Amino acid sequence: MERFAQRFPHQLSGGMRKRVGLAQVLIADPKVLLMDEPFSALDVQTRQLMENELLRLWQEDRKTVLFVTHDLEEAIALSDRVVVMAAGPRSKPIGEFPIPLPRPRDVAEVRLTPEFLRLHREIWELLRGEVMRAHAGA
Repeated sequence: MERFAQRFPHQLSGGMRKRVGLAQVLIADPKVLLMDEPFSALDVQTRQLMENELLRLWQEDRKTVLFVTHDLEEAIALSDRVVVMAAGPRSKPIGEFPIPLPRPRDVAEVRLTPEFLRLHREIWELLRGEVMRAHAGA
């Protein structure tokens, strides 16, 4: 980011703005990072770079991260635990899955492993029912 230090926010790419936002949060050295769909607006390649950067930062100081996403693959690739929430305004947890994938990990590589695929199938089985229920009520 150093070579972009003289640029204004509107002159930065979406990925660069996300990096700046993450840096601003980390400067305060919070005990917990609350991240709500932080990479959803990024292209796939930039998203993977940011996900790996988050994993690298986590590896350095092991802060607690509460990461909200609608992307099941992202949830599994980044997490130690995935909690599936019920749809709707009165959402509540309906399932919890430990993610025993080894660390350090690369989000692109881990998605190709048999354990990742097994976890995806298991979690999607619960999530699919919830998605179908939510769409039926819409």
